[in-house]
Amino acid sequence: MIEFSVKLSNRPGQLATLSRELATAGVNIEALAAITAGTDGFLKLVVDQDEAARRVLSSAGMSFEERRVISAVLHDQPGALADMAEALANTGVNIEAMYLLNSNSEGLHFAVAVDDDETAKAHF
Repeated sequence: MIEFSVKLSNRPGQLATLSRELATAGVNIEALAAITAGTDGFLKLVVDQDEAARRVLSSAGMSFEERRVISAVLHDQPGALADMAEALANTGVNIEAMYLLNSNSEGLHFAVAVDDDETAKAHF
C-alpha cells in the first residue's frame, strides 16, 4: 500500500475535483485525512490502485509525495494501540501517520506509514 500526500489550494471544490477524477479513473479511496493551513490544503490518501492514482495526480499537475504503508490488525481492546506503538518504538521505527481502514470481528485494520517499513514489516 502507498500513502499519497497531496497539496491542494484551500478553496471550495478542490477535494470534490480530485475525488471525482480518482473515481473516473476507477480508484477507490480506502482512507483519507485532510487539514488546511492558511491558503494550503493537505490531503493524505490510501487508495486501492496506486498506479492509477499516480497517473491522476500527475496529469492534474498536483504536487504529491508517496510513502509505503504497512498493514496492521489490532485487537479491539484497551492497550492494543499502545502495544503496537511500543513495539515499533523499541525497534527505532517512527510512526508518521496511521489510518483506520475498517473494523470487523477480526479487529481494527490500520494502514500505518512509518519511516522504516522494512523493519516494521519484520515485526508484524
